[in-house]
Amino acid sequence: MKILVVGGGGREHAVIKKLKENPKAEKIFALPGNGGIAADAECAGIKATDIPGIVNFAKENGIDYAVVTPDDPLVLGCVDALEAEGIPCFGPRANAAIIEGSKIFSKRLMQKYGIPTAACEVFEEMEPALEYLKTAPLPAVVKADGLALGKGVIIAETREEAEEAVRGMMQDLKFGKSGSRILIEEFLEGPEVSVLAFTDGKAMKPMVSSMDHKRAGDGDTGLNTGGMGTIAPNPYYTEEVAARCMQEIFLPTMAAMNAEGRTFRGCLYFGLMITEKGPKVIEYNCRFGDPETQVVLPLLKSDLLEIMLAVTEERLSEVPVEFEDGAACCVIMASEGYPVAYGKGYPITIPADLLEKVYVAGAAVKDGALVTSGGRVLGVTETAESLPEAIEKAYADVARIHFDNEYYRKDIGQRGLAAVTK
Repeated sequence: MKILVVGGGGREHAVIKKLKENPKAEKIFALPGNGGIAADAECAGIKATDIPGIVNFAKENGIDYAVVTPDDPLVLGCVDALEAEGIPCFGPRANAAIIEGSKIFSKRLMQKYGIPTAACEVFEEMEPALEYLKTAPLPAVVKADGLALGKGVIIAETREEAEEAVRGMMQDLKFGKSGSRILIEEFLEGPEVSVLAFTDGKAMKPMVSSMDHKRAGDGDTGLNTGGMGTIAPNPYYTEEVAARCMQEIFLPTMAAMNAEGRTFRGCLYFGLMITEKGPKVIEYNCRFGDPETQVVLPLLKSDLLEIMLAVTEERLSEVPVEFEDGAACCVIMASEGYPVAYGKGYPITIPADLLEKVYVAGAAVKDGALVTSGGRVLGVTETAESLPEAIEKAYADVARIHFDNEYYRKDIGQRGLAAVTK
């Protein structure tokens, strides 16, 4: 079977490594892939948003199955375009990917179908938004409606910060058209949990929970990033909470999308807040999270390709989705200065015995050597029987990997450990 994976980051590397475990995966292509992914798949320099280019490549190379992982191509209709050419895909069609493509759509969906979430107001013009902020409760959460590389959410502690966020999105178009419409939400408090779930529109099978670390600096300080590390499972996600989420959030979301004629097939990401009043949805994503995937998939006992095929063929209920009992920790090694400005082109040294533990995100091959090419460079993941052991092993690995200008948080998993030891 010839498989095409659309995307070029650490998440895609994790997916590709897991797909390779199935002997049916005789050849895997990655578009565009990266210098590290090239060790596990054949890469071609076609952007993930170049839908016609992806379709042509798939036809010319006799692709049997495609896995579309990033948000942009899903929202742009990559799955629709490939399916129109008879190529089966894992991933939602555009009319279902809107659950991430428009935060206003997903908020209205939750309100319509009674799915617990933060209270919110929607604004399509700046002046009414600024007027609303004069009396809105603080802190206020200001969100761009569309895709913004995971950075279109600002938690404003003061009215001045909130007004600045609104002007930045709606007047200065800091996030382009994505910020032309905004939401101002109630600020929720409690532990955050990420849950990825396989769904074919008929069955919903959640994966092991995880905890992301978004801020650039230790102690959750500094700017928001795409994610500086993750642990799994999330200690705050108890069996009781999981049961409530299934009945109050997961299954109702699947049913709501079906009722809207937008059946979701693929990986649905639930960003949750465990509040005093119970779990609530912060956001949906229409795909695997990054870097959550880098801790969730290493714990997956079942065969990923078989699960994906079952989702595509709407027979997920027939296939086991099982996870190891242990824990996983992923530490992101980034370039100093990320998420703002950073240098590139520094050679990366990874000991051979660690290659299977490393997911490459921002690296290229230059003169036969792997060099840095992005803000988030590597994800270093370890699994173990316990969370403390997984964290210790991950950081021991990080200490053996080197490139100039490297930066990583020293406290990934510490919030999780605090919950475990309470």
